[in-house]
Amino acid sequence: MGDDPASWLSSIVTAAEACGFAGLAVIDHLIQIPQVGTAWDPIPEPLVTLGLMAGQSARLRLGTLVSPVTFRPAGVTAKAVATLDALSGGRAFCGLGAGWWEREHLAFGLSFPGARARLDALESSIETMRALWAKGTKSYTGSRIALPETTCYPRPDAHVPIIVGGSGERRTLRIAAQHADGCNVSSDLITLDHKIEVLRSYCAEFDRDPADVAVTVLDVPIVAADRTGVATLVDVQRGRTPAATFARRHHAGTIAEQTGRYRLLAVAGAHQVECFAPIVAAFA
Repeated sequence: MGDDPASWLSSIVTAAEACGFAGLAVIDHLIQIPQVGTAWDPIPEPLVTLGLMAGQSARLRLGTLVSPVTFRPAGVTAKAVATLDALSGGRAFCGLGAGWWEREHLAFGLSFPGARARLDALESSIETMRALWAKGTKSYTGSRIALPETTCYPRPDAHVPIIVGGSGERRTLRIAAQHADGCNVSSDLITLDHKIEVLRSYCAEFDRDPADVAVTVLDVPIVAADRTGVATLVDVQRGRTPAATFARRHHAGTIAEQTGRYRLLAVAGAHQVECFAPIVAAFA
């Protein structure tokens, strides 16, 4: 981010628009994750960051990918996302997950319950947010939560898609099929085929059209104009990981090869690809 993070973020927005991306997603972590950088690398609070980005673009969709439900009460997240949607003219989406990194929770004084409790919280969080975004201010009693009133203004300007991050087959994909507008899974083609099959089975169980649950994939590619450039990038970024392993893990390839791979992802059933870069993911 350098010494001028606002200008850096603005340049990301400008570049994403110029390249024709549909939107930008910001990761939601309290400490920089090992997969991206060191713990002392700056990592901005995502909803504040998205507010800045909303003022830099009138077209890009904006949201988190994903916000752990363990970080803040669901109602507070609902309020923040509704405000982002109102300020951006209906361009917000909300990625939600159960959380996975215990270290950042403990460092910030947050509890980190077991997986079952976190997944229960994910399910109840979606229900809470939907209730607060609905019309009116009446009380709400649902399958997991009860609210004495649903007074939450401003309301979102439009329907806010909720994307569930994670591909656990026993609960996460089930929650996505029952409650969410989409799920975010691995971009590996073999894995994707299997996860879509599982998701569709859950959709049938809940009598939902699978087309109503968008499948999005997170991709962390190494891309260059030619094979020499690809090899150089792999060598620079691989650290102690063997070059072949790192290249395979990141689907290293030329622009033409990546384009072909994304076409295969679309044929397999992916509606959207998030291309990951540190802090910001842009998607087409």
